[in-house]
Amino acid sequence: MTYIENIYLCLASPILLAVLCLRKEGRRILAFILAGMTACLLSAYISTYLTGVADIDRSEAAWEIAPAVEEIMKLLPLVLFIIVFEPKKKDAIIGSLYVAVGFTTFENVCYLTSYGSADLLRVLIRGFGTGALHVVCGMIVSVGLYYLWDQAWLRTIGAFTLLCFVITLHAIFNILVNQPGAVFWVGSAIPICCIFTYLALMRKRIDLA
Repeated sequence: MTYIENIYLCLASPILLAVLCLRKEGRRILAFILAGMTACLLSAYISTYLTGVADIDRSEAAWEIAPAVEEIMKLLPLVLFIIVFEPKKKDAIIGSLYVAVGFTTFENVCYLTSYGSADLLRVLIRGFGTGALHVVCGMIVSVGLYYLWDQAWLRTIGAFTLLCFVITLHAIFNILVNQPGAVFWVGSAIPICCIFTYLALMRKRIDLA
């Protein structure tokens, strides 16, 4: 049996110590990563509870419950940061991406401890596929908030709209990667292609600037 609480404590303790020692930007980055790991742990608890309440199997919960729970939990640290610290636009937006990185890192570690790491291909797909999905969702929220930040009412409505979008994207991804054959490979490749497309567009924008 895998005790994800023990894994969390092992990974989070050095990060927490570093947060206490660092200042300003370094502290904020590690705090967001730790918040993402914490959100992942809490998401596991909530998803497991809701799956039992709904009386559905884990494969069905993967696209009916997990996407909504995980994306909401990833957004909460950012909302709390905005409410408490009233940060600058850039600081809040970048935080969303670091939360996603912390979330997917802890999720991947738990996956490896549960299912093993002998199959290198499966590990790579897990790391670059599912990992890329969480990063893509974080990027969508970050870029969206960047353009909606200046007006509070628009920021609130936009955040809800972005949340609905990333939940839907996450659910579609989970459906695809739970299918056999070519559908699985296509689903795993979608978030990676999204990242490379984003990088290409940003590079082109820089070249034209």
